[in-house]
Amino acid sequence: MEQKVYDLVIEGNIVLPDRVLYNGSVAIKDGKIASVSKISHERRSHKVLKAHGKYVLPGAIDAHVHSYSALTEGFTAATRSAAAGGVTTIIEMPYDADQLICTKERYAAKKQKLSQEAVVDVAMLATIKPKNGLDQIPLLAEEGACGFKVSMFNTDSVRFPRIDDGELLEAFSLIAKTGCPVGVHAETDEIVRKYIEKYKQKGETDPRAHCWSRPKVAESTAVLTALELAYWTGVHLHIYHCTFPRIFELVQWFRQQGTKVTAETCTHYLILSEEDMPSLHARGKINPPLRTKEDVEQLWIQLSQGKIDLVTSDHAPWTIDRKNHADIFQNSSGAPGVETLLPLLYSEGVAKGRISMLTLVHLLSENPAKTFGLSHCKGRIEEGMDADLVVLDPNQSWVLNESELHSHAGWSPYHGFTVQGKIINTFVRGKLVYDGTVIGNPGDGKFIHAEHDAVKKSLQSDTVRCSVQ
Repeated sequence: MEQKVYDLVIEGNIVLPDRVLYNGSVAIKDGKIASVSKISHERRSHKVLKAHGKYVLPGAIDAHVHSYSALTEGFTAATRSAAAGGVTTIIEMPYDADQLICTKERYAAKKQKLSQEAVVDVAMLATIKPKNGLDQIPLLAEEGACGFKVSMFNTDSVRFPRIDDGELLEAFSLIAKTGCPVGVHAETDEIVRKYIEKYKQKGETDPRAHCWSRPKVAESTAVLTALELAYWTGVHLHIYHCTFPRIFELVQWFRQQGTKVTAETCTHYLILSEEDMPSLHARGKINPPLRTKEDVEQLWIQLSQGKIDLVTSDHAPWTIDRKNHADIFQNSSGAPGVETLLPLLYSEGVAKGRISMLTLVHLLSENPAKTFGLSHCKGRIEEGMDADLVVLDPNQSWVLNESELHSHAGWSPYHGFTVQGKIINTFVRGKLVYDGTVIGNPGDGKFIHAEHDAVKKSLQSDTVRCSVQ
């Protein structure tokens, strides 16, 4: 019997869903994982990458990326950053600087753009108009949307609008039929507006006023509303960028009630706190805001206990001129982070003993794939899956220099951080896109069509408690 010839074999410590296969190997053929086993010298391959003593991870999936919040970034800069950071798939937000991705036509046009510009693979979310856009929900699902994103806070009436509770109820009911998740930016608009005005009138110059103007109750009350809507409609709810432990406690309680819900936190909420605001100033201005040091430590504990489903970057690549206003309220919110997501979570989590390596890959690979309908091809090292692989050297230490990052933003809130563990190689579907330098090209990435189990029962089924006609 003729022995199979592989395109590439990678040898190292292979991080599987349930264990680390030390001195193992992954064989790749035609962009797919063909075999996973202990190292065998009988294998035939056109190329062997010896990564002994290094980890071979499934590529990270950053489930929260805004490539076009600043049009200067786009898919190319964002996905070059992703490749350098070991992120092999990004999930793109539907809030572009110039338009909402809320119709089948706009969604299809953006898919075409990514096929020409992306260096790594991309799945895409869709959204809805504040009014009169619900007819697009099934059409967007058919186009391959990995989910829907809506905001309960009016960041921008055109670019990032609030969807009111009545419209959310109808939208959740319709999205439930598609099998797609719906994610929310959860902040109660009226509370935030009132408190922003309060601190503006006081003439508060402390940059922490941004944090004070968005109190925890603004987040938790919005989350509770979204959870109740999900309970009554049966939709899969995903809660974005949760900032403090109580949110995940509420999520756990609603799960016990039968609600299908997942929730994430972000790198910045695990590393930075509001005490960093005086030094970071607007570089630390993010919505929802940074919380207390105690919240940071408690989030790490919840991560280790499996109470948090995903960690994302919420990559928002504003250029530094959008962060230079003396009045904290006049600056844009958000920070670039797709390139630092995996390195920082490994360094601050695994290397410091806060979480295990298996927890890391569940948070960054397996769980995002399951949540957003990508697990048919992404998220784990297993035969038949896309050969999205990252080689990480746990023994290398380096200092993060914002000038060396690949985002067009050109800055990072983590500038000067010492990072333990370094990304050596990134492969997307078996193609090397990073080897210390980004060598992947625009067009190497492709659109990933999500596969969800559509709800076949009517809205009168046992799983859907509230029918909206």
